[in-house]
Amino acid sequence: MRDSASFDEFYRGTARRMLHYGYAVAGNHTEAQDLVQEAYARAWRRWAVLSTHPAPEAWMRLVVTRLAADRWRRLRGLRAAMSRTGPPEAVRPPTEDTVLLVGALRRLPVAQRQALALHYLFDLPVEEIAREAQVPTGTVKSWLSRGRTRLAELLPGPIADEMEADDVA
Repeated sequence: MRDSASFDEFYRGTARRMLHYGYAVAGNHTEAQDLVQEAYARAWRRWAVLSTHPAPEAWMRLVVTRLAADRWRRLRGLRAAMSRTGPPEAVRPPTEDTVLLVGALRRLPVAQRQALALHYLFDLPVEEIAREAQVPTGTVKSWLSRGRTRLAELLPGPIADEMEADDVA
């Protein structure tokens, strides 16, 4: 492949072989896809130079090999750490209330959603949220009030009642 060859042509002409090579190196089809995708991304960024390389496909194989080795080293380190600490705790699936709340939050304007998250999830006071957002404290209070009101409209009774009880407490 010389200067006249486009990256697209190079990709179409080598992708199948590179995936087979990636599979041979990684031993896992999904891992091979990731390795080859990353190698092509690097090739694309350097295409102006790589297109003049005497063997760009050999360069790709070298990149795939090095990426696989890097991943193997990282996994080995992770396995070693896990053998000392044990596997991470299993994450429970979200509750129905959580799913409903997240769905309702997505329907709020971004400013209200962010203010609610910072105030209730990160326990930030109104003044700190105002500083971070570079707005007056009254604006943050308005976002919180409007956000709570809109959530109460969007959420079914018991969840909205719990939120109101939290505000009173």
